[in-house]
Amino acid sequence: MDSTKVMSLLETLDDEIDDLEESLQPFLKTALSEFASKLPLLDKAKLYVLVTYAIESMLFSYLRLNGVKAREHPVFKELTRVKQYFDKIKAIETPVDRTMAVDKAAAARFIKAGLSGNQKYDLVRAEQIAKERAKAHIKFGNQSKDTEKKRKAGELEAPVGPASDSSHSDSSSESAPEPASNPVSSKKRRKVEESALNRA
Repeated sequence: MDSTKVMSLLETLDDEIDDLEESLQPFLKTALSEFASKLPLLDKAKLYVLVTYAIESMLFSYLRLNGVKAREHPVFKELTRVKQYFDKIKAIETPVDRTMAVDKAAAARFIKAGLSGNQKYDLVRAEQIAKERAKAHIKFGNQSKDTEKKRKAGELEAPVGPASDSSHSDSSSESAPEPASNPVSSKKRRKVEESALNRA
């Protein structure tokens, strides 16, 4: 290396050390424990880890400058340990979002299974299920009544089948009735109508 280049690098290093001393004056004037006592807990942890890292990295650099294999020295192990503390502090500062969610249906099944021997709970649950079934039955009955009223008013199609073909009175229709376009759906309609009439 050229001696002029080395001299310029040394001058730069000297200037940077002066700047560093100015920046470190607040820490050098007071004891570290006194300075840290004024900080919140997380900032205190950061301060101690940063100071430790600064001291150990300077030792590491000193060893390398003196030709010692610094990676085999115990200081290198300490540096890696301090880096782990940096990672722990970073993990505390940015907590991971919870991805787990409570499965309400599964929780209800567990609770029901755990309380299945409780007669009082079983009785209340049976009453609740019976009420829900009754409400569903009433709702279905009301819907079928509304459907029948609409059908009588002519809003819905009349059911297809032999009862609706009474308007055709010629001899060919009486002797051979035409099959319905969809016999399955007409049977279902008749059953629904009969059950609706029976309920009414």
